[in-house]
Amino acid sequence: MNTKPRRFVRLPEVMERTGLSRTALERLEAEGLFPKHVKISSIAKGWIEAEFETWFDSRIAASRPGTEKANHV
Repeated sequence: MNTKPRRFVRLPEVMERTGLSRTALERLEAEGLFPKHVKISSIAKGWIEAEFETWFDSRIAASRPGTEKANHV
């Protein structure tokens, strides 16, 4: 069982953490290369933090072929 509390990561934080623009994130999401956002309210959206972190880790791993994640902990 996952003991880490679930939370949404809002757009400003996603942009800050990835260094990507809103447009780039929307394009990646539309292409299926970034996790789908969750509609929180009629005007707010966010990403599930665990899905975002998995994507983030996959980008790091992809940029370092031949290394294992365990070596970067």
